[in-house]
Amino acid sequence: MATRATDLRARSVSQFRTDVFQRGLAQWNRQRLAPGFPETDWRESLDRDQRMLRLEGAFMEELRAEVRDEAAMAPTDVEGFIEWFEELKQTGPGQGDPLFPWLAEHADKDELRWFFEQEAAGEAGFDDLVAMTQVKLPTRPKLELARNYWDEMGHGTEKGMHGPMLDALVETMQVNPTIENTAWESLALANAMTAMASNRRYAWHSVGALGVVELTAPGRSALVADALKRVGLTPKEARYFTLHAVLDVKHSEEWNKEAIRPAVEEDPRRATAMAEGALIRLKCGERCFDAYRERLWN
Repeated sequence: MATRATDLRARSVSQFRTDVFQRGLAQWNRQRLAPGFPETDWRESLDRDQRMLRLEGAFMEELRAEVRDEAAMAPTDVEGFIEWFEELKQTGPGQGDPLFPWLAEHADKDELRWFFEQEAAGEAGFDDLVAMTQVKLPTRPKLELARNYWDEMGHGTEKGMHGPMLDALVETMQVNPTIENTAWESLALANAMTAMASNRRYAWHSVGALGVVELTAPGRSALVADALKRVGLTPKEARYFTLHAVLDVKHSEEWNKEAIRPAVEEDPRRATAMAEGALIRLKCGERCFDAYRERLWN
């Protein structure tokens, strides 16, 4: 019986870590989250969504199983958990990956274009993830996510919105970030982030995952900005990464203080959920970096 269970888990991992599965899940996410209109065949759409939700849930539980033991070691008292969480910046999966210094110092424009194409296609939209995550959160975490969202939205000005900055860079780099052109590892990262934000049973996982993005992104963003400027982009054209190299430092400090701290103070169980979410995000990122290096360095 144990052998059969192991075989089933192995087949499950194989199914989820494939182009076919992740592209199908990514396509479904784009369709279900896009604004639409009532359909005459809504029952068929609902049946499809139920099938996909079960697959998405199985995918998420596989990711949770991968990090569960490590996350269980995270402290559940406030001070201990904040210290553990902030240490992820130094010791978490994928941190200090040699890919990013190489991008900054050696990658040519075509290699940077391929890298950016993968990153852009796998971008789940931080603003939308924050918006979905904040639904019905307690007051202090909800307010912090609202402030973060307002920054993402450029404080109400189109030119300051982060999403259009990314779109402008896609145009400048002349890349075609489609699901079909994207490595499954990048799609899996976006699919995992979307699953955590859109399913309320993973809401605290999403708080941890989004928080660890703010915590770990600045250093990588600075190196990517250096790479873009080295191959000829102007500071304005590289602004998306330059901005996140600076702004996310402040975002991380406030997220830890105003979202994570009060959440754990109110219910220590949330620490374990946020630890799982953070580790899921970091391990998905680590798989992306491994795949990118294999492609670019070979």
